[in-house]
Amino acid sequence: MTHLQQALRLLLGLLLLAPSAALAQSAPPSQPANQVFTLDQCLNVALANQPVVRQARIDQEIAQANNQVALAAWLPQVGVQGTAQHYFQLPFTIFPDPTTGTLTPRQIGVRNVTTVGLSGTQVIYNNDVYLAARSKRFNNQAATQNTVNVKIATVSDVSKGFYDVLLAQRQLEVFSQDISRLQRNYRDARARYETGIADKTEYLQAEISLNNSLTGRKQAQEAIKARLAYLKQLMGLSPERPLALQYDTLKLELDATMDTAVALNISNRIEIQQLQTQKSLQDVTVDYYRLGFLPSVSAFGNYNSVFQNNSASDLYRTRFPNSYAGLQLGLPLFTGFRRTQNLRRARLENTRLDEDVSNTRNQINTEYTTALANYKGYYTQYMLGKRNLEASKEVYDVINLQYREGIRAYIDLIVAQTTLRTSQLNYYTALFQLLSSKVDLLRALGELPTEY
Repeated sequence: MTHLQQALRLLLGLLLLAPSAALAQSAPPSQPANQVFTLDQCLNVALANQPVVRQARIDQEIAQANNQVALAAWLPQVGVQGTAQHYFQLPFTIFPDPTTGTLTPRQIGVRNVTTVGLSGTQVIYNNDVYLAARSKRFNNQAATQNTVNVKIATVSDVSKGFYDVLLAQRQLEVFSQDISRLQRNYRDARARYETGIADKTEYLQAEISLNNSLTGRKQAQEAIKARLAYLKQLMGLSPERPLALQYDTLKLELDATMDTAVALNISNRIEIQQLQTQKSLQDVTVDYYRLGFLPSVSAFGNYNSVFQNNSASDLYRTRFPNSYAGLQLGLPLFTGFRRTQNLRRARLENTRLDEDVSNTRNQINTEYTTALANYKGYYTQYMLGKRNLEASKEVYDVINLQYREGIRAYIDLIVAQTTLRTSQLNYYTALFQLLSSKVDLLRALGELPTEY
């Protein structure tokens, strides 16, 4: 009994643990349970949940289905047909009398006829199905490239949205630190005024600076809410879902740098690849109309079972089968110049695509030049901002100490504190602008990764 009880307890324990294990295994890896997301995790969630990305994947499947629909004409087409008819009046025909030669009308046929037939056709050559066969690869390629393009836009938007949230959070931290310093200064200035050491303007200046920082903190708090809501939208998350971001400032500073000597390769851009695929499809369309004069050839075969009798009750007692097979050829002779005009239009559309390629190349060059210039400008701003921040901290520490010892005036402390806050804000703004401009530069180069 003891071993049996132990076995039952073990089995009960396993049954209780099974649902928990199943829930743990079913949790999607792209959505951490602690609701804290790194940039890579945000991108993974966006690429999995963003409706636009999912629509692009569905469009790929639709393109594949459309190809199969078009290619179905290459396979044998088999069908069954059946007819049943009853003559209320049999048709007449004229027969000559074999002895006298007199023409005599006679009824022909039977009153009840049922036919059941099995028919099949097989295309040997047809310009339409030939077009479908040649277009299949390019249609699938176009759908895949569209998905890649959507992914690139999603990665770019989510990355910059992630940096915008971090910028607002760091701005909030700067204002919170500034408020802590200003509150202490305000209390000291108020005490100095009440003891008669300083005049009223000193603590009023402290109050003004404190109110300005309180306003900045409130704006940063609201900006975080708005930017988080936008980031959730980009990630395809519901508004009710909590979202916290995880980052490493040192890693962000390392990630912000890149080699600006990399040359632009136009062929890396997805827009050029899409236009090249469109041109391939248009070349197929030109050939379709150019070869439109060729005949269509198909084979066919039929097998029929015919039941005939004047009496409906005896109709299906006797079967009269027949079968045949053959070839069918269709040759267009004159179509009102439709084929030649379609061919002319297809060639003009092909020429227009050449102009699209040329225009897109110019746009990409402009986009790359602009992105590179912005990145270099923000990099200089970031480096100088980092140096200014270090200098501002040093100046503030010295002036704050001198003010506490009565060497410096309060206005010097206010100026040093304001300069420090401004340097902190400028530094973080430059850092996250540099990160966002790097995303733009990678996208302009066609090197923005879409797999995480």
